[in-house]
Amino acid sequence: MAKQTAKLKGKKVSLSKSTMMQVMSPFDANHYGYVHGGSIMRYVDEAAFVSATRHARRNVVTACIDHFDFVNPVHLGDLLILKASVNFVGHTSMEVGVRIEAEDTVKGETKFVGRAYVTMVALDDLGKPTPVQPLVLETPLDKERFQRGEERRTVRLKERRERNGR
Repeated sequence: MAKQTAKLKGKKVSLSKSTMMQVMSPFDANHYGYVHGGSIMRYVDEAAFVSATRHARRNVVTACIDHFDFVNPVHLGDLLILKASVNFVGHTSMEVGVRIEAEDTVKGETKFVGRAYVTMVALDDLGKPTPVQPLVLETPLDKERFQRGEERRTVRLKERRERNGR
């Protein structure tokens, strides 16, 4: 496998960047006009899928959502803005960071809602995990995000081993 991975050419972080926008409808909100966290999570998962697919150029699936913070509410009618890019690449997995914002389009005000880290795994044509291209880090921020993503991955793997008694 290592030889196969070595043959893969790296891809720039900028090629994985994506921005999604979605108007929050009554389907997304409760009867008080607040958007359900689960609705936001679904859109975060879709944004992560787009970025990971742009990097891997193959089917990807969600392995875990590592971290999710909501610091401000999202209201019915707000424009949900999701900014995603690949932060870290392992052998078959990628961590995608997603920044969540909400814009009140009438007032023209945008607020930070939260962020999430989603681990996506690339699949081959048989649905098995497959190696992905390494990440080419272009900026100091890319390098910082990569390092932090690697640290989160180390923690995730340690916690998984502890849960499984290994």
